Amino acid sequence: MFSLGIVGAGQFAGRFAELWRLHPGVGDIVVTDLLPERAARLVAECDLAGPVPSFEAMLDSDVDAVAIFTQRWTHGPLAVEALRAGKHVYSSVPMAVTEAEIAAIVETVAATGLTYMMGETSYYHPATVYARDQLAKGAFGRLFYAEGDYVHDMDQGFYDAYRYSGGENWKSTASFPPLLYPTHSIGGVLGAWPTRAVSVSAIGVVDDRGDGVFDKAVSQFGNDFSNCSALFEVAGGGSFRTNEFRRVGYPGKVRESRFRFFGTDGSFEQLATVSLWQDRDGVSDITDLLRSESTMDVGDPVLATVSPALREAFVSGSAPVHDRSRLPSVFTGAANGHEGSHHFLADDFVLAVTAGSLPPVHAWAAARYTLPGIVAHQSALSDGIRLAIPDYGDAPQL
Repeated sequence: MFSLGIVGAGQFAGRFAELWRLHPGVGDIVVTDLLPERAARLVAECDLAGPVPSFEAMLDSDVDAVAIFTQRWTHGPLAVEALRAGKHVYSSVPMAVTEAEIAAIVETVAATGLTYMMGETSYYHPATVYARDQLAKGAFGRLFYAEGDYVHDMDQGFYDAYRYSGGENWKSTASFPPLLYPTHSIGGVLGAWPTRAVSVSAIGVVDDRGDGVFDKAVSQFGNDFSNCSALFEVAGGGSFRTNEFRRVGYPGKVRESRFRFFGTDGSFEQLATVSLWQDRDGVSDITDLLRSESTMDVGDPVLATVSPALREAFVSGSAPVHDRSRLPSVFTGAANGHEGSHHFLADDFVLAVTAGSLPPVHAWAAARYTLPGIVAHQSALSDGIRLAIPDYGDAPQL
């Protein structure tokens, strides 16, 4: 059993705090946030051990691990600080926003032997689980092409989320470059297909809404792309394409990530509400196999700070394709989210820390899910020039 410190008490942290409080492998849980009242509220809501005044104080304490739920461009430096302080790290996505930050995490994990895990929800999306299983059975034949889309319109809850996290200057951060948040699309592809991206060409679409979001004059990141597409070459032959869309006519209360895989013997395609397996014999509708069931009501008071447009993602549970047999029994009936991924991600981290094993989305995998997007953004800024993607190799054998 290990103790855990949660860094950042925003809208996402509470859903994982509840699961780790239930987990038999986790002991005391403490919380820190730049806004002390949010830390105090999370402690009260989830019956945690207590608040901690700062991140620095948490690192100076005897907690064994930290879970980072801060703003997305802060994850890399915080993870390195925590690892250097001797703490295991769970990080929400993305891993980092620069190649240097990613390299520092990988190098520090290798040097310390500590656990690092990125909590990429798409690794356990029903579509990814299904594609992974089909590939293991050889049903695709040779897989040569895939697609992963993260289709999340700003009007579908993102404005509210950025207002909640960014305060009065929220527009400066709401312009976060889409390709620097690539793991919900890339992670679902590479979570099923054991390869890596080696080069990319990407195109960005300059926003024209004129509301101060995705405005270079306002943006903290100097970004005016709201929609981006990237085509990646993969090791061993083949390619995959991802879309990161923030201005798009698409229903917000269905899945935000969707995937397609094409092989020489079979293919799998997913749309907003329909999923199909296809081979030379015909088409099989597998929608029900991949359909997530809700685990709590979207009107639950614990979701009061979450935009109504985002709540469906915070309550969606397991699908028939999920094998829940490895999960602790106390998770049965507990709130889940993001197509059933929360239970598996929370358990992955506990198992890795307690057993000294690698979680599925370890530092080397997280780099392969994140760095291609960073390079793709540079390609988009350079009129789609094809760029090579560095790689840090495979994870060491433990």
